[in-house]
Amino acid sequence: MSRSIVRLRTAKRAGLATALACILVAVPAASQQAKGPKTQLWLDVATHSMAGMPDMSSGMGGAAMRMFGGDAMQNHYGSARYAGMPGRYVDIAMLNQLNPGKEAEDLIPAGMQLGKSLPLLPPKAETPAEPGGTPRTGMADGNAKARILIYWGCSPTVRPGQPKEIKFEVKNGKVTGNTAAWGNAMQGRYVPDRSAKVDPRYALWPNEKLRKMVPKTGSLVGNHHIVGEKVPASLQFDLTQQQDFMPKIALTSSGDLAGGQTWNWRPVDRANGYFLNAMGMQDDAMVFWSSSEVADVGSGLIDYLTPSTVDKWIREKVLLAPSVTSCAIPKGIFAGNGQQAAGGVMQMIAYGPESHIVYPPKPSDPKLAAKWNPEWNVRVRNKSTATAMLGMSVDASEQQMTEDGTPKPPENKAKRLLKGLLGR
Repeated sequence: MSRSIVRLRTAKRAGLATALACILVAVPAASQQAKGPKTQLWLDVATHSMAGMPDMSSGMGGAAMRMFGGDAMQNHYGSARYAGMPGRYVDIAMLNQLNPGKEAEDLIPAGMQLGKSLPLLPPKAETPAEPGGTPRTGMADGNAKARILIYWGCSPTVRPGQPKEIKFEVKNGKVTGNTAAWGNAMQGRYVPDRSAKVDPRYALWPNEKLRKMVPKTGSLVGNHHIVGEKVPASLQFDLTQQQDFMPKIALTSSGDLAGGQTWNWRPVDRANGYFLNAMGMQDDAMVFWSSSEVADVGSGLIDYLTPSTVDKWIREKVLLAPSVTSCAIPKGIFAGNGQQAAGGVMQMIAYGPESHIVYPPKPSDPKLAAKWNPEWNVRVRNKSTATAMLGMSVDASEQQMTEDGTPKPPENKAKRLLKGLLGR
């Protein structure tokens, strides 16, 4: 599968990606965190899947991960937020201003299958880069031309008025041409960064003390009790099915890139809406596509969203409603002039619920509410993501069913090769 990506284009194409990165318009910075209780806890919960690939937490996926560096290779703080290798992930961050930067423990329910507790540790300081070194080279440092094509909407054919075409040139390391159009195209909707602004005052999991993956049947449901020096004794709470890991997105596909490829999925439990986007090549052009009904690359939307924002963007036809179960990529947009599939990568997200737990709860009496001084609060947010290689068919007829009723990954070439390597 990785070879498909590598062979998208030559090193010149890699230089194109470097140049694009250099001219991306920065999204507005997130506002400062609002004042709140002295102790705050964030749980980012995610289920990542990859069409045709097994989970990394067990079975063949676990064996593959051990081949390439072991469990510690995958489970790091931040893995829940960014779509990655298949599995269940939870990032935990605590800011205890009563005793910042100190270790703590999350006494977890047995159903999580990770022992009795998770250690929460302050992040290690990053080692500064050594001065000097070999300067990076690429298209951004030389001369080259680039084209960008932007498509949008679920449709088997290209709609009138598409694509948006943007051309620019790099001369002697300087970008010229219609860079403003590129900037405008990339200034679509984006997910405001509401993640914990982690620094040495925080305590996190996963960490170097425990990086074990959450088992594929692991559950967050039950009582969580945070203990540690000067951690409020009352900091314990129950999570329900509403806050648990969402199911995997069970993707299947039909058709091909030249004639049009349609992606289908089962409704995802607790999903408030969906979004898909893809990036690949078409001859000498870089191609972007999204499922939005309005022109939006959507590069910043594969992230957590509040349910109210999801509802708003469904009404504005940016996101797909939870009742939608398929989306077609227009034929030929990821194929060259000879209609040879150039390939690419597609991402999908199912936006889940967001929960807030505060102690003590805010009184309903306005007079008491005016004097309310909560000790702590917890935010839990959920999502499920899927990644797929464009041009790699995931046929529903090839999918067998697991005991819990979800489709097993197809026996594709990558999986057969991996079995051969493992002698299974």
